[in-house]
Amino acid sequence: MALALSSSLKPLCSFSSSATTSPSSTQQDSFSYRPAVILPGLGNNSSDYLKLEATLKENYGVPTVIAKVSRLDWLRNAAGLVDPNYWRGTLRPRPVLDWYLKRVDEAVQEAKELAQGGTLSLIGHSAGGWLARVYLEEFGLSHISLLLTLGTPHLPPPKGLSGVIDQTRGLLYYVEKHCSKAVYTPHLKYVCIAGRYIQGAQLFRNSTVKVESTVPIGSAQSISEDAIMNDLSTSTSNTATLRARFVGQGYKQVCGQADVWGDGVVPEVSAHLEGALNISLDGVYHSPVGSDDVLRPWYGSPAVVEKWIHHLLS
Repeated sequence: MALALSSSLKPLCSFSSSATTSPSSTQQDSFSYRPAVILPGLGNNSSDYLKLEATLKENYGVPTVIAKVSRLDWLRNAAGLVDPNYWRGTLRPRPVLDWYLKRVDEAVQEAKELAQGGTLSLIGHSAGGWLARVYLEEFGLSHISLLLTLGTPHLPPPKGLSGVIDQTRGLLYYVEKHCSKAVYTPHLKYVCIAGRYIQGAQLFRNSTVKVESTVPIGSAQSISEDAIMNDLSTSTSNTATLRARFVGQGYKQVCGQADVWGDGVVPEVSAHLEGALNISLDGVYHSPVGSDDVLRPWYGSPAVVEKWIHHLLS
């Protein structure tokens, strides 16, 4: 069953289950949602997520806490420059990112009081998604039953490609090697959501290494016919505009290939994890900064939240 929100926002891949249908306003009172902790992405601050927090609280009654992060806080990461591992590309999350993990833990402790003995949902945007995995590895997951990531670059870039530099300086390789694999069980669910906002283009016409997604979306999935036609028509009509070339160079640094779909920052192929429930949404932009709920919705826009809110059900 594929659901269509509008012509510009469709889940290209979804499980054929009634659980994918968001509750109507008349049904919401009969549902119970876990408290949620929002983990900001790289360069974002807590205030960027206030509208998402309001949507979760006011529309669905989800008790929500945002990890307290400011834009200036991210300058703390410069401490990694004095670590030889930074220059070798083998940087580890700790101690460089201890400040962030502490903020997450403080938010989790606050949310635990709201949960009154129940479990929590972690909502990680962008880098906040893989930092959530580090947090679970370092602090434990006994109180967490869901990790939902929004446009998170989970996978490190392929090694050995010309012009591709690991911007995390080894952090994502560490996460891939040392953090627990994604799972989707009744006790702990990993849900990874990717956006398909714009297809990148190569800077030059030369072909590059083809990157294929090896992550299964789910055996019970179905893709609507109009979603397929939309994908094909968009792909064939997409000219190599300056914007597409610029976006493509960003995609290439993340996944090794420029001419792939993504949310404008993170390629779709990088935002999915093997073992998780992986979902792609057409027309969804990466960041709350520069987004527009009508013309350029991001993962936290009300119409997009409606597509994933059911995963927060207790």
